Amino acid sequence: MATMRYLFFGFLSVAVLFLGGAGNAAIADKEQSGSYAELPNTSSGLEQVHDPSVKRYACSGVRERIVDIAVHEIGVQEARGNNDGMRVEEYLAYTGLGKGHAWCAAFVSWCYGQAGLAVPRNAWSPALFPLASRYTAQQINQGTVRQADLFAIYSSSLQRINHVGIVRKKEGNWIVTVEGNVDNRVLCKRRPWATIYAFSNWLDCGEGIW
Repeated sequence: MATMRYLFFGFLSVAVLFLGGAGNAAIADKEQSGSYAELPNTSSGLEQVHDPSVKRYACSGVRERIVDIAVHEIGVQEARGNNDGMRVEEYLAYTGLGKGHAWCAAFVSWCYGQAGLAVPRNAWSPALFPLASRYTAQQINQGTVRQADLFAIYSSSLQRINHVGIVRKKEGNWIVTVEGNVDNRVLCKRRPWATIYAFSNWLDCGEGIW
């Protein structure tokens, strides 16, 4: 009788251990699943969002930020009219140059840099209009040019682009700009559309937001 009792308790112990282990395993699986599901997503906002309209909104925000940065620089002037002055030299330093150099392209590069963009970063205005970034005539006619794109002025005497600025907005056959190194300062101008030699897009995102 004692032997049967021991066998009974032996089977009971084995059953309890088995069920307990299975239960613990099930709990462990649930905890691992829960931890995995709650891991923070470290991807950028644009990588997490697949709705194109949301991406366009984010990119338009970058464009607005660039223009806002440029607008806040309006009124900066050279110290002595020799491509100098603390702020002007800051623009130039961003592109690796010191005072005394033309700074329209440095100003544009600095504004993009303040918005968190690595390019463009060049004080040579023709370098801001590589063919890969330029709008075609067809794109321009279709109204593709956007806020924060760059515009170029061509010099017949130099036979090259010799001035660059930031597009702020369009007004009919004119563009409103923010540009540096004009009359020794940063200013806002209205330029006839027909006088613009080229437009370039360094952002390549978003839809028109005029």
